[in-house]
Amino acid sequence: MSRTDARPGSALNAPAFLALGCIGFIASAPAMAQDSGQPADGEKRLGGMTVTDTAIDEEGYKAERIESPKAVAPLLDTPRSIVVVDKQVIKDTGAATLVDALRTVPGITFGAAEGGNPIGDRPFIRGFDSQGSTYLDGVRDIGAQTREVFAVEQIQVVRGSDSTLGGRGSAGGSLNVISKLPERDTAASVSASYGTADYKRITGDVNVRVNDLIAFRLTGMWHDQDVAGRDQIFQKRWGFAPSVTIGVESDTKLTLSYYHLDTDELPDSGIPFLYTQNNAPTLGFSYSKPVLGDITTIGGLTGHVGRDTFYGIKERDFRDSKTDQATMRFEHDFGNGIKIRNTSRYSHSYQAYSFLLPDDSQGNVYGTSATASPANLAAQGGYVWTRSNNRYGYSDSYVNQTDLYGTFETGSIKHSFAIGAELSLEKARRGTFVTRGFFSPTNGLEILSTGSTLSPRCTAAAIARAYCVSLFDPQNRPTWVNYASDTSNVVAPIVKSLPQNETQNDGNTKSIYAFDSITLTEQLILNLGARYDVFKTRQTLPLVLNIQPVVRRKDELFNYQAGLVFKPTPNSSVYASYATAATPPNALLGEGQEQNGFGSVNPNVSPAQAAALIAALQTTASNLLKVEKTKSIEAGAKAELFGGGLSISGALFQTKTSNLRATGPGGVIEFIGKRRIRGFELGWTGNITDEWSVTGGYTYLDAKIVDGGFTAFTVAANGPAPQQIVYVRNVTTGQQAPQTAKHSFTLWTSYQVTPALSVGGGAFYMSRQFGNYAEGGRVITQSTTGVISDSGPARVVARVIPKYWRFDARVGYKVSDRIDLSVNIQNLTDKTYFNQIYTSHYASIAPGRSAFATLSVKY
Repeated sequence: MSRTDARPGSALNAPAFLALGCIGFIASAPAMAQDSGQPADGEKRLGGMTVTDTAIDEEGYKAERIESPKAVAPLLDTPRSIVVVDKQVIKDTGAATLVDALRTVPGITFGAAEGGNPIGDRPFIRGFDSQGSTYLDGVRDIGAQTREVFAVEQIQVVRGSDSTLGGRGSAGGSLNVISKLPERDTAASVSASYGTADYKRITGDVNVRVNDLIAFRLTGMWHDQDVAGRDQIFQKRWGFAPSVTIGVESDTKLTLSYYHLDTDELPDSGIPFLYTQNNAPTLGFSYSKPVLGDITTIGGLTGHVGRDTFYGIKERDFRDSKTDQATMRFEHDFGNGIKIRNTSRYSHSYQAYSFLLPDDSQGNVYGTSATASPANLAAQGGYVWTRSNNRYGYSDSYVNQTDLYGTFETGSIKHSFAIGAELSLEKARRGTFVTRGFFSPTNGLEILSTGSTLSPRCTAAAIARAYCVSLFDPQNRPTWVNYASDTSNVVAPIVKSLPQNETQNDGNTKSIYAFDSITLTEQLILNLGARYDVFKTRQTLPLVLNIQPVVRRKDELFNYQAGLVFKPTPNSSVYASYATAATPPNALLGEGQEQNGFGSVNPNVSPAQAAALIAALQTTASNLLKVEKTKSIEAGAKAELFGGGLSISGALFQTKTSNLRATGPGGVIEFIGKRRIRGFELGWTGNITDEWSVTGGYTYLDAKIVDGGFTAFTVAANGPAPQQIVYVRNVTTGQQAPQTAKHSFTLWTSYQVTPALSVGGGAFYMSRQFGNYAEGGRVITQSTTGVISDSGPARVVARVIPKYWRFDARVGYKVSDRIDLSVNIQNLTDKTYFNQIYTSHYASIAPGRSAFATLSVKY
C-alpha cells in the first residue's frame, strides 16, 4: 500500500508558515516592549555567570531548583538524585528531540519495541522502563509519541523509586518536561538551521508583555531532515504552542496554553542479529551482535551489510503521529508564603505506523545448514524475514491536579510543604491495518498477509512475495503486493480493522499526596512524602464469537519516601533516603510494553470455550495478578563550588523489585520474579568560571535479574515412563538486566574564548547493553522409571549491542548583541554504533556524522 492509503493525506509541507509566523512578531516586539511600560532589561547573577534578565535570553547550565509545587526544597537540600537539563544545554548541544536532550544525562538508555510504541520515546532510567513515568508540567503524559523540545524550558530527571511524586510506575525514576510559558518581559527569537543530510529546521519564540496584566507567548517549529548514514530514512514534523497569562505579576493569575505537534517519518527497522540460540557456532555462552560489515554464513555465503542497509519498504512504510494538549492553570498567592495551583489538561495523541522489522527468530541470517533445500532456501543463511508491524490508535486523558504549597513555622521548626489531589480519566484505543474482505472461517477475524503463517519462513513463495529478503541487498526484492492471505493470489487492499476488533483500555485515577521539608536545625533537614492512589482500569478486547470480553481491576496504592539531610556547610549536604514505587497491572493502558498486562482470549475456540476463557481472564486479572513493588535506598552528597556556580553530586543506591511476573515451577504464571540494581552516580553542572560551563556525569549500574522464573521442557516417554513436562530455571536468572549499560559517561562543555567566540564539545560513552538471553541444545531425558537427566544448555546466546564512544563539537560566534551564528557537528568521528536494542529481533543504528549551522536572531 502507499503511505497515503492507510491514513489521511499529509499536510506537512503546508504548515511550515506556523513556525515562520513567529518571525512576524519580531518586528513589532521592540515597540510592544516600550508600550508595556516595563523597565529595561536588567542583569543578574546566575550559575556563576552574569546574564540578561529576559524571557528568552541565554543563561547558564545550572538550575537551583526544579519547577514544581511538589519540589519543597532546593536541589541542594533534596535527598534525591536529580538532574535538570536546562534550555541552554538543549540549545548548545543542538538537541531537537527529548532523546537528543537526554543524551547528556548518564544512566539513561533507550529501548526499542515491536508494538505499542516501537519507535517513540522509551527511556530507561536506572534500568527501568520509564515510558509511563513521563510528565508534562507535572501531569502524566501517557501517549505514545516522539517528543520535541521547541517548547521546552527544561527537563527534570528524578532518579530512584518515584511513585510518591507521580503515582503508578516510576520504579527507576521519572521525567518531567517543563513548558515555555509567558514571562514578564517582552522578547523574541528565531533560529534557522541548515546542514548535511538535508537538515532543515526553523524555530521561533516570542514573548510579548501586552500590558501590566497580560503576557502572551508563541513558540513554533518546522523540521525536515534525512538521517545521516541511513539510506532513505526521513523525519518531518511541525508544531506550535501558544499561551497567555492573565495577571502576570499579580497574586492571582490564569494561564491558558495549547500544544500541537504533527510528525511524518519513514520508520527505521534497524539491523538484525547474527545468531540465534540454535545456530551459534560457539558452545557455552556467546554474544550475538547486530549484523554489520563483512559476513560469512554457515553455508559459506559472503557479503557486506553496510550501516545504510534498510530492510523496510519506502513505498509502503510510514509513521504518523499527532499530539494536541490544552491546559488551564490557575494560581493564587494567599500571602504569608502560602500558594495554590490548579491545573486542568486535556491531551489527545494519535499514532499510526506500518514498518518491517528484521526478525531472525528462525536462524535465517546465519543459517542452519551447509546447504539449502527447496523447502528452505535460507537454510544456508543470508536471508531475513521482514515481519510486518502495524498499528493505529489514539489516547485521550483528562487530568485535574490541585496543589497547595508554601512555608510555615511551628516554633523553631520550619516547614516547606505541598499537599495535593489528582483526578484523571485516561483512554487508549488501538487497532491494526488488515486485509478487508478475507475472514477466518472460524471466527470472522480480519487477517493481514505477512508471511507469518509460512514455515519455514523463507520458502520460495515467501521470497517471491518479498516476505523474506536478502541480508546483503534487501532492496533488490520483488515489488511488494498485498494479498488476501499468505497463500492467496487475490490482491487485497489494506485498511483499518473493524471497530469490534479494536482494543480499548480505560483508566481512572484518584490520588492524594503530601510532602514536607522540615528544617529541624540549620544543619539538619527531614524530608517526608506520601501518596495514596486508587487506580481502576478496564480493558475491552476484540470481539470473540459475538462476545465482547471486558476485564476490570482496581488497585489501591500507597507509596512513601523519607530522607534526612545534613548540611556541614551552607553550600554542601549529605543525605540518606528511602522510597517506594508500585506498578499495577495494565499501568500503561496498552501504550507501551506491558510486562504485566491482562492477557487475551484465543479466538479459535467454541462459544462455550470462549465464555469460559473470558471468565478465567477476569478472574486472573482481579485475583491473581499482583502489583510490582520497588524499594530504593540511596545515600549521597552535594556541594556548590566556585561561588555557587558549579553543582557537584554523588550517590550510592540500591533498587529492588519484587512481584515480577514469571513462570513458576509448576508451569503457572506466578509473581516470583526479582530484580536488583546497585550502583553509584557522579554528576556536575554549572560554571567553573564565568567563561567555562560544564554538565555531565558518570553512572555505574550493577543490574541483575535475581529470579527469572522457570522454563518448560517436554520430556519424551520412555517405555512405561509417560511423557512429562519439567521446569528448569530460566536462563535469565543471574544475568545482567536488559536495556541497562553498566557504565555510562557524559560530558558537555562550552568555553567563551572571547566575548564573541565560544567553542564547545561533548563526549558520550555507553558500555555494552543486552537485549535478551536464550538457550539452545538442552537435552532432557528420562529413564524407564521416570528419573530425569538434564544435560543443561549447550548454548546460551545473549543479544547485545557493543559499547561505544561518541563525540560532538560546537563553535558559536556572536555577530552582534542580537545575532548569533553557530555550527554543530554531531558524531564527529562518524562512529558506527547502535543506540537501541529490542530482545531477539533487531537493534537500531545511530545516525552517522552530521553538521548543521544555525543563525539566531533575538530582540
